[in-house]
Amino acid sequence: MPTGDPTDAGGRRTTRRTALVVAVVTVVVAVGVGVLALRDETRDDVANAPPPLTTTKVTRADLSDSRSLGGALGFGPERLVKGAGEGVVTRLPKVGDTVARGKPLYWVDDRPVPVLFGGTPLFRTLDKPGLVGSDVRIVWDNLKALGFHTGAQPSRGKDGRKVGAGQAVLTESLVAALRKWQQSVGLEPTGVIGVGQVAVLIGPVRVSAVQALPGDPVAGALLSVTEKVKLVTVPVGATEVGTIPVGATVAVALPDGSEIPAKVASVSHTVRGGGSDGGTGQGSPPTVDVLVAPVRAADVAKLDAAAVQVRFTTTVHRDVLTVPVGALVALREGGHALQLRDGGLVGVETGMFARGLVEITGPGVTEGLDVVTAS
Repeated sequence: MPTGDPTDAGGRRTTRRTALVVAVVTVVVAVGVGVLALRDETRDDVANAPPPLTTTKVTRADLSDSRSLGGALGFGPERLVKGAGEGVVTRLPKVGDTVARGKPLYWVDDRPVPVLFGGTPLFRTLDKPGLVGSDVRIVWDNLKALGFHTGAQPSRGKDGRKVGAGQAVLTESLVAALRKWQQSVGLEPTGVIGVGQVAVLIGPVRVSAVQALPGDPVAGALLSVTEKVKLVTVPVGATEVGTIPVGATVAVALPDGSEIPAKVASVSHTVRGGGSDGGTGQGSPPTVDVLVAPVRAADVAKLDAAAVQVRFTTTVHRDVLTVPVGALVALREGGHALQLRDGGLVGVETGMFARGLVEITGPGVTEGLDVVTAS
């Protein structure tokens, strides 16, 4: 038979097991705390580590300053054509008709009134050989362009005066050419041409409106004309139009989102707007119309009229050193610098800003230089 207190022995075994469990749990907790502490220290190290540098290189590029202005696609501004002389209008063109040099524009007393191109209307009857003037030059230029033999032009008129620039002399050869042309267009070949017998226009045009009716007196408003080709009319501030030269290349954004090339065809000399606002401060600023011609007529063949945007390039800086704008560091004392990989700064002067880039110059700034930029 075993001796001693069984209860006491069981109690000792229970106590030893409890102590062992507590010890194990203590070790596990300690290890866990250590792991957590290590993780926290690792996270702190990562959080305190400096972010990686984003760098870029100094490059060479062409920078251009451009601006977009609203315009209207059509046939350009209308110009009123007035008749002169005496007689009754007997025939008129239709809207949409195009007019060519030497061809009739309208008829008076059943006689055609042909078109000549130029900037000076006939202001007198040309009936005496020896007359000198810009109106004679219009006749001489046009008959020559139509293929008629106009002869050579003398340097002086019959009175001995020197023929001025843009003028011509009514010579016998020119009178003979005038007779042949008159006969070819259905006029009496008199060799004499008077006010109202021709219509002088600036060039090929399209009839945009007809104001007169057959039977009206010829002396009055007859019709309106526009350019023969489609143009974009862009109102530009009168103080800014000097930055847009004739012949400059532009881009036209059409309503469907496509963009087509175009060129500046002409700049008007007429200023519109800018009148007195009566002290309200709401007067419209003065503008000048700039006409832009699409390079390819087919690009706008399906559009009769539309609102468009025209992008003008006003300034171009070619082959300049550039960096992204985010690479500029503003200095406390003013100005800008670039930050190098090692943290050093290089002072720069800034030029044109365009398309997220900036033109830079400065000692030590060369193409290919690595600099820090904002990410």
